[in-house]
Amino acid sequence: MKLQGRPDIETLTGFKGRDDLVTSFYLDTDKSRQSRKEIQVTLKNLLTASRLQAEAMDASREKKESLIRDLDLIAAHVARGLDSLNSPGLALFSCSRRGFWLPLELPHGPRNRIIFDSTFYVRPLAAIVDRFSRVCAVLLSRREAKWYEVVMGEIKPLESLASDVPARVKDGGFEGTESKRIERHIEARLHDHFKKIAQTTFDLFKKHSYDWLLVGCEDNHHVDFESRLHTYLKDRLKGRMKSRVSDPPAKVLKEVLDIETELKKAEEEDTVRRLIAELERGGRAASGLRDTLHRLNQFEVQGLVVTHNFSKQGRICPTHQFLYVDELQCPVCQKKTEVLLDVIDEAIETALKRRCAVRQITPPSKLDRYGHIGAFLKYKA
Repeated sequence: MKLQGRPDIETLTGFKGRDDLVTSFYLDTDKSRQSRKEIQVTLKNLLTASRLQAEAMDASREKKESLIRDLDLIAAHVARGLDSLNSPGLALFSCSRRGFWLPLELPHGPRNRIIFDSTFYVRPLAAIVDRFSRVCAVLLSRREAKWYEVVMGEIKPLESLASDVPARVKDGGFEGTESKRIERHIEARLHDHFKKIAQTTFDLFKKHSYDWLLVGCEDNHHVDFESRLHTYLKDRLKGRMKSRVSDPPAKVLKEVLDIETELKKAEEEDTVRRLIAELERGGRAASGLRDTLHRLNQFEVQGLVVTHNFSKQGRICPTHQFLYVDELQCPVCQKKTEVLLDVIDEAIETALKRRCAVRQITPPSKLDRYGHIGAFLKYKA
């Protein structure tokens, strides 16, 4: 099934495998950049290396067997579906010992990897969800309107509407009072047309909970139509489109994705700017790996901000799951901490489990000067 967004991440972060190991699999299946044969070779190499890794692990026989079964399921799933797979990325999550299996088709090609751990590796999913928003695009003219949903890089028609609005009065066609009366009649019909479009748009937002609204129409209609939008929609209106009602969905999709990319970049820059402003005035913010992990351990984090693909080795308390940079013993329980290959991934998953906002920033950015990671805090220390 296709990645739906945050609900899928919450399913994975909420999975309780007790003391079991789980398998997270990511494969770049973008056939526009690589052949089917190249994808198969990558898959074979990943599986071979992971089987050797599983067999060499310091774990019980039952755990190792569960991981090997995970790999068998992954191999079989890709072999069956690769020819018909049209998405540029694939993610599979498995815990054979507990009967858990979740395949997800991704709208963006991920880095190829197989990871064994006590929890599922969801950082690439979080980055993809950050990259896309739920967008409603409405295209309108004097007589028509079409609505499209754009989610995770795909477009779907929603509604269409046609109104019998008369054409404009031609100059010299009528004279005096009669001309003005006809013009008022036409304007009234046009206003009713825009009112219907605004109401349908509001109903779609209530039903589907879109993040953004984009509007495409002739320049002279923008103000008249947008003035009829509900306040709720005005707050979500993010841009004006050049696409028109008669344009094919593929053209509409391309423009929506281009606008989305620009808006996401602006959002990232604004997030980093606000974080730095809080830091410089000694407000509710932290930066750098050590201080950010400390605040996360203290349940003070409201939102995590991290450079995309930034990684660092760290340590974790096996009892409290507290995260550290290099502490050999947990300061809370004095137990020996365990090595983490990537403490950043664990920090992201911890934040997501606590329903904290996580924003991954595309490098380079000003966040790099502050240790590549920071956090908005619930209160000032």
